[in-house]
Amino acid sequence: MSLLDQIDKNRLPKHLAVIMDGNGRWAKEKGKLRVFGHQNGVLAVRDTVEGAVQLGIKYLTLYAFSTENWNRPKLEVMALMELLVSTISKETKTLMENGVRLNAIGNLSSLPERCFRQLQEAIEKTSGNTNCTLTLALSYSSRWEITEAAKTIAIKVRDGELNADDITEELFSTHLNTGDMPDPELMIRTSGEHRISNYMLWQIAYSELYFTSKLWPDFRREDLFEAVIDFQKRERRFGMISEQLN
Repeated sequence: MSLLDQIDKNRLPKHLAVIMDGNGRWAKEKGKLRVFGHQNGVLAVRDTVEGAVQLGIKYLTLYAFSTENWNRPKLEVMALMELLVSTISKETKTLMENGVRLNAIGNLSSLPERCFRQLQEAIEKTSGNTNCTLTLALSYSSRWEITEAAKTIAIKVRDGELNADDITEELFSTHLNTGDMPDPELMIRTSGEHRISNYMLWQIAYSELYFTSKLWPDFRREDLFEAVIDFQKRERRFGMISEQLN
């Protein structure tokens, strides 16, 4: 039986989040510059997106560039931004063919102007697609996101738009970058690292975590299928006990 045949299409995670890690190490193993790993990571993105569409997963969010990544060597950051621009331009056709709507979260105003413009054009062009929403987390960190949400709510309280008693978990969630999508039910991290790296800390409170030793450029849809199969074997109790669920 194939991996695809083992998946129950009625029990898919609605939202899948991915930390794409290992591009640099993958390149180093091959005696190449780190940017070579980032370039090959694009192939993994394409296959993962198409695999998510094939399964019927409605939301896929990829951690593409963190606020901390700005501290990397300047040449690598510049190469990443150029790669982002060229990739968005080349892959828009693939997104349209697969019915994928592009979205982005993070401090997007910090992106280079050309990169921001290309991103917005692709978002607008794919806005009518409904098979899957692909969100790129760019210049993103969860602590930044939570801080910005707190500032926005504080201003509303100051200006009389909200009372302090109105602030609930649900209201706070709507002020996050992901306020218009469900929380991830499954989060995948590649490269063998076992940490969250400041990614969707609020949203993954009850997410299932899946770690694989595969470096991101080697990740393919079959690896995605294996993660979903593992997810479907788990019992999600949300603080309750098994007997209550059954």
